[in-house]
Amino acid sequence: MKKRNTGIIVCLIIALLIILSGSCMVVTYPDEYTVIKQFGRIESIRKEPGLSFKLPFIQTAEKIENEELLYDLAVSDVMTKDKKSMIADCFVLWKIEDPYKYTQTLSAQKSNAEFRIDTITYNSLKNVISSLSQEEVISGRDGELALAIQENIGDTLEQYGIKLLAVETKSLDLPDENKNAVYERMISERNNIAATYQAEGQEEAKEISNNTNAEIIVMQSKANAEAEEIIAKGEAEYMRILSDAYNDPDKADFYIFLRSLDAAKETMKGDNKTLIIDETSPIARIFY
Repeated sequence: MKKRNTGIIVCLIIALLIILSGSCMVVTYPDEYTVIKQFGRIESIRKEPGLSFKLPFIQTAEKIENEELLYDLAVSDVMTKDKKSMIADCFVLWKIEDPYKYTQTLSAQKSNAEFRIDTITYNSLKNVISSLSQEEVISGRDGELALAIQENIGDTLEQYGIKLLAVETKSLDLPDENKNAVYERMISERNNIAATYQAEGQEEAKEISNNTNAEIIVMQSKANAEAEEIIAKGEAEYMRILSDAYNDPDKADFYIFLRSLDAAKETMKGDNKTLIIDETSPIARIFY
């Protein structure tokens, strides 16, 4: 009977040790934090993965996510600077940077964190959109709006132990009822701008053409003047040669004879082929 009682006691002791060891050991995985609380107050936070211990029954262990998290905001209607409506669909990437602050301010509840993220992000979205016209929002480059929203949020979430990794816009569109009207207006404005540039280009081309024509006229005038000068010099040289020839007794008769031939050639142009030569003509001297 005693041996049987001893066996039962041993089994109870072993069971108690197993229970105690289970309640003493804490396993922290790489994607989580472990918050050790004692009587509701934070006693310690285990950030490194591995096995650790706590006081059984007195201390409790709570798990907090230690990874990148995504929160998808509800689709919202926001107003631009020119009082036009835009439909925004955004999401936020975030993580718990300080588990102590996160536990103290949000009771380590993910729903509480998402409520703060939703409120702060939506307010920043409204602030940024309201500072831009509808056309600026539509024609803005990819990523510029998201970056502006993130900069507007700044370090607001740090007080909750949250690090904001990124704010992304899935879509930013016009309400269906006025989408076509807005796009048509933007196309019309783009066409007007293009027409203005085209008109300015044509005016500039006309000015260049006028300048070119003026330069051509000046160059032609200069060329004509130079040609006339060359002709005048040629004629002067011709007259000088003739003058020298007539003044030279040895050449005078020959040049007089050539000029008589030129005169006779001019006389015989056309249908009249009859040449009347005076006996005093240098040509007549050939025959007499």
